[in-house]
Amino acid sequence: MRSAPLPRSMFTTRKPPRAARPAWKACEQYLRWLRKLPCAFCRAEGTPTNPIVAAHVDHAGQGTPMGKGMGTKVADRHGIPLCDECHRRQHRIGWKTFEIGLPLQSAPALSDTYWAEWPGRRAWEHEQAAADALARVAP
Repeated sequence: MRSAPLPRSMFTTRKPPRAARPAWKACEQYLRWLRKLPCAFCRAEGTPTNPIVAAHVDHAGQGTPMGKGMGTKVADRHGIPLCDECHRRQHRIGWKTFEIGLPLQSAPALSDTYWAEWPGRRAWEHEQAAADALARVAP
């Protein structure tokens, strides 16, 4: 004789839904642009086996509202293009050691340079400023 099956919900953990990232932290257009560039470390072009990824510089913006918070990712504007191999290497050895081999020898300074060079930056910043102004006016 078989016992009655237990409800499936007994075995699944239910996490509360995560809040979406604030609009000022998320910029998918910028990340797409970064993924089209060569690796900032080894200068390799992306390939199907070694694609370019937009690596977030975790220690960029420390001590500022744009920095990384507990359990959150730093703003997308603090990203640099790395090939998958270099990105995995960065995770293995950490930013402080990895960034010595980067141009400018500073990942935050390099991420600022990429952000300043992004052709869509001014339009995105203008859009964000307009959204902020609208949010302040709305009840």
